[in-house]
Order: sequence, then C-alpha cells, then structure tokens
Amino acid sequence: MRVRASVSSLFWGLQFALLNPALALLLVSVYGATGGQVGGILAAYNTSAFLASVVVPAWADRRSDYLRPMLGAAGLGLALAVVLVSTRSLTVAVVALVVLGGPAGVGVSLLFAHLQHAGARPSDVVDIRAVFSVAFVAGPPLATVLMGAFGDRALLVAVVAVAILVVVASAVQTAGRTARASPPADRTAPPVAVERADPADPPAATASRTAVVLIVVAFVALQASNTAEVAVMGLFVTERLGLPVLWAGTALGVAAALEIPALLAVGRLAGRVRILTLVVTGCVAGLGYGIGMTVVDGTVGLIALQILNAWFVAVVNGAGLALFLQVIPRPGLASGMFSNTFRLGSVASGPILGWASTTSLGYSAVFAVSAALTVPALVLVLLVGRRSGPPRTRTVRLAGG
Repeated sequence: MRVRASVSSLFWGLQFALLNPALALLLVSVYGATGGQVGGILAAYNTSAFLASVVVPAWADRRSDYLRPMLGAAGLGLALAVVLVSTRSLTVAVVALVVLGGPAGVGVSLLFAHLQHAGARPSDVVDIRAVFSVAFVAGPPLATVLMGAFGDRALLVAVVAVAILVVVASAVQTAGRTARASPPADRTAPPVAVERADPADPPAATASRTAVVLIVVAFVALQASNTAEVAVMGLFVTERLGLPVLWAGTALGVAAALEIPALLAVGRLAGRVRILTLVVTGCVAGLGYGIGMTVVDGTVGLIALQILNAWFVAVVNGAGLALFLQVIPRPGLASGMFSNTFRLGSVASGPILGWASTTSLGYSAVFAVSAALTVPALVLVLLVGRRSGPPRTRTVRLAGG
C-alpha cells in the first residue's frame, strides 16, 4: 500500500505543481485574459476547489470509500488538462477550471483520507506527504524550463501526460483494494493480530466541534503566517535589506531545498515522538524565524534563518496533516479541512501584508505579525492536544496470513 500511495502522491503533487503556479501566466499568454480578469478567474477556481474539498470528502466519509472518488477526481484532472490543451477560448478554459479543476484538486485529500482509514501510521502519512512536497518543490522550476524551451503550451502538454499517470496510479490503487476485498477469507489459515485505531476511542469518536474549530483556526493562522512571509520576501530583501532581488530567490530556494530533508526527518520522528510535540517544535521555529527576520541585517543571517523556516513549513505541512487526522474522527473531513487551511490562510495573508507594510517597521512588520500569529496558534494546538490525546489501539484478528 505504501509504495502505491507514494507513487500516487508524487503524481498528484506534480500535476498541480506544474499547473497552478503558472496558471495566471497561462491565462494571459494562451487564452488572452486581462490582468483584471485573472484575479476573478483564480478566485472562482479556488472557490470551486474549496467547496469540493468540503463536500466530496464528507460524502466519501459516509460511504467509507475514498479510492473510487479519488479515481473520479483523477479523471476530472485528465479531462481538465485535455480541455486546456485543446482550446484557446478563455470562456471554455474558465468553465473547465471551475467545473473540472476545482473538484479534481480534492484527489490528494482523498488519498490521505484513505491512508488514515486503512490504518496507516502517522509516520507513513508524513513520509507520503513528503513525497507530495518533493513534487511541489520540483514542479515550478520544471514548468519554467518547459515554457522557456518549448513555449507556454508545452506546459499544458506536460500536464496532460502527468494527468494520465495520475489516472493510472489511482486505478492501480483502486484495483488493488478491490482485489484484496474480493477473495473469501481462508478459514484454514490462523488469524493474524494487528493493531488498529479503536473506533470506540472516546477522544476520537467524540471530538467536539470546538476542537475542530480550534485546530482549523490555529492552522489558518500558521498558513497565513507562512504565505505572508513568502509573498513579502522580494520587497523585504530589496527595500529593507537593500540587496538585489536575487537574494530573495536564493533565500526561498534554500528554504525549499531544506524543506525536503526536514519533511523526511519529521516522518522519521513521527514514529518516535508525539505528533503534537512535533507541531509545537514547528510553531517555536516559526516564532524564531519571524523574530529573526525582523532584526536580520545581511545575507548570512537571511540564509541561516531559512533553516528555521524550512522546519516550520515541514512541520505544518507534514505533522499538521497527521494531527488533523488524529483529532478529527472522519478521515475525509480531516484531510479536506487541512487542505482548506492553506486556502483560508492565503486569503488571511492579504490583510497582514496590507496593514503591516504601512507601519513604521515597513516590510519587517510582516515578519513581526507572522511571528505573533504563531503564539495563539501554539496555544490553540496545545488546547486541542489536551482535549484529544493520542488514539488508543485495539487488536483486530484478521483471517489469513
């Protein structure tokens, strides 16, 4: 299961890492959208994705089936790619993005919901999430190379190719699950005892709405902090530090490169340390990064602080997902809500950028506000941890070896 899930995670991540960062450029260069239209189109696309990530996982939870909806999402992703590469009409492209692209994006949430439903360990979830992040780091540079060498439409051809791989990987996962479920149990084989999360476990089964609200608010704050810091980096480096903009790209590149080993480290630690403890370390790193960036005065400090930034991002994206899956009893809802914290955080980062940049601290204030946001987020995470705690396990006896 782990190998198939890792392959699916890689292709899902690569598909949207190629398309989404370049989408605004493609809308203008390929479909003739104006700058004003781009904002509205992206808002409609993200709204569709937001609604889909609420509705579809909840439906999958009721059916306790995540792989077939994931396969459906993969099919929608392929249909989107085919439409985009086949048309030059802005109207057709927009309809495809909203009707096909939004629901297609829920596929990766369903993948992680399936892992939780199948009894995957938190460390497995974090490791497979790391594979997804590798694709997301590699996607934008690869997209830039393709567009620079072969033209903007070449990127759409690449998205079609990756979408086909997503469909194949999803179909293999679904077929594997069906094959395991189909044969009758071998009554001659001794039962095998395995540890599964106890569905009657009071903390998980009775997770309150308050706990759900608290963890969502906490991670929206953390995602808003990270999004604002990334968005302001170019202005901060040129206006506050007086350095060439190249250093902004260097800093973000170093952070992205460090994020991968950081995620792998989080995955290793998740098998030995409580997920809550890992999230606390991420919040502390985020606090230290924000404070450090308000006082940094040169390139050495700028680059060195990216170590804290990488750990913060790795923990939020890796251990954060595992924490949601622990706290929220329905895997689809948990994974979908976690995905939406990024979207809501992106929205919340706008006012942070707008207000902080008008203060006497200038662009340094964005990092100060971001650091401040990690404090209440940390408090909320600790409150949720006290309410929920780690799930108990029970022994399930399965026929067959």
